[in-house]
Amino acid sequence: QVQLVESGGGLVQTGGSLRLSCAASGITFSSCIMGWFRQAPGKDREFVGTISASGASTYYADSVKGRFTISRDNAKNTVYLQMNSLKPEDTAVYYCAAERDYAKGLPTQSVAYDYWGQGTQVTVSS
Repeated sequence: QVQLVESGGGLVQTGGSLRLSCAASGITFSSCIMGWFRQAPGKDREFVGTISASGASTYYADSVKGRFTISRDNAKNTVYLQMNSLKPEDTAVYYCAAERDYAKGLPTQSVAYDYWGQGTQVTVSS
């Protein structure tokens, strides 16, 4: 059974930082592309960033580039999202996702991903 479990969300002030974690089980994590998405109330799910199976390559949405960093530890089956300089518009439920086929590049569309976590709430107060 595949499980992706996010943690690390919470309430933070504008300009603050949070680090989200996503622990995976039931998949060959080191072969998976991992992505982060977010969904704010009343809005569509939005791509945040993605990391290749090896961790050598990343790609980010323009809205978070330079502020957010994705990393992974394949020995721990965990992917991270370090979020700095947070803004109120970053408030959303954040989801991690896994794509089993490492050869698919760095997909930005949610439909490309096979498995999803349950999400963790991030709230940035102004």
